Amino acid sequence: MVGKVIGLDYGSKTCGVAVSDALGMFAHPVATLYYSASIDELKEPLQEIITKERVKKIALGYPKMMNNDIGERAQLSEDFKQTLETWFDVEVTLIDERLTSVAAHRILIDQDVSRKKRKKVVDQLAAVQILQSFLDRQRFLEGN
Repeated sequence: MVGKVIGLDYGSKTCGVAVSDALGMFAHPVATLYYSASIDELKEPLQEIITKERVKKIALGYPKMMNNDIGERAQLSEDFKQTLETWFDVEVTLIDERLTSVAAHRILIDQDVSRKKRKKVVDQLAAVQILQSFLDRQRFLEGN
C-alpha cells in the first residue's frame, strides 16, 4: 500500500478521525471534528489532515443495520462518500462499522476512562476500529 489511509467515523454532529502509519499496518487516533450546520464544515479540517498526512485513501464507516439493511445513517454515509470523492482526489471505501461505537465505549469503560473523557474520544476510537478493519482486510487481500 502506497500512502496513508484515514478512517472516518461519521456521525450526526461529529466525525472521528484516525490515520494509518506509513506501512498501512496500524491505525492511530487523530481528532474528533465537530460540525453543526453543514457537513461543509468538515472540508477544511479534513483537507488539512489529508494534505499533512499525504492520504491516498479514506475508509469511511458504514453503519448498516444488524439485519444488513441500509438505514438512514448508512444512506447518509453513502452520500458523504460521494461528497468526499467530490472534495478530495482520494478513493473512499465504505467499511461495515456495526458495533464499533459499542466496542469503543466498552474499551474505554474497561480502561476506567471517565464518562466526560469518553465522550471526547469515543468517535476517534471508533474511527481507529473502522480503519484497522480496513487495513487488516487490505493486508489479507494482498497476501492472497
